[in-house]
Amino acid sequence: MSPEFVYRSRPETPNDRQRVREVTIAAFGRSGEADLVDALRHDPAWIDGLSLVATTGDDTVVAHALLTRCHIDAVEALCLAPCSVLPDYQRTGAGTAAISAALAAAADADESFVVVLGHPRYYPRFGFHRAADHGIHLGIDVPPEALMVRSLRPGALPPAGLVRYAAPFGI
Repeated sequence: MSPEFVYRSRPETPNDRQRVREVTIAAFGRSGEADLVDALRHDPAWIDGLSLVATTGDDTVVAHALLTRCHIDAVEALCLAPCSVLPDYQRTGAGTAAISAALAAAADADESFVVVLGHPRYYPRFGFHRAADHGIHLGIDVPPEALMVRSLRPGALPPAGLVRYAAPFGI
């Protein structure tokens, strides 16, 4: 797969659900994250239009990024998780395409903040930075550099507080 390949990103459709599941299982090597996506589809945290896929020229889904409702104390925010890319398409821009499209869709939907629990060298390219620097934390122990936050509105600072994920996350 060529790193210059151009991916098209779009909201997930009902016809994509099985393929998103397959991509997620292939990306993680287990079904737990795919089961989480399925559970979130039936949870009040689900927001239509914030489950984005990246596709190849023939509309084959190769990556997925999901944003669902969470809270930082009482303030509404979004959680970016999970993000999945088929192994053969990793490091080709497919994940970047899906995540960038998801963040743009969230900004267009007038959302304010996104949190992610992930690799501290990957997510800063999307504007994420350490949540601990804003007094944001989880109720479980995680390395402080792994919990990150991003404002979707210029000049908006995320509130300090405890991140509360949707029930299917089990956090």
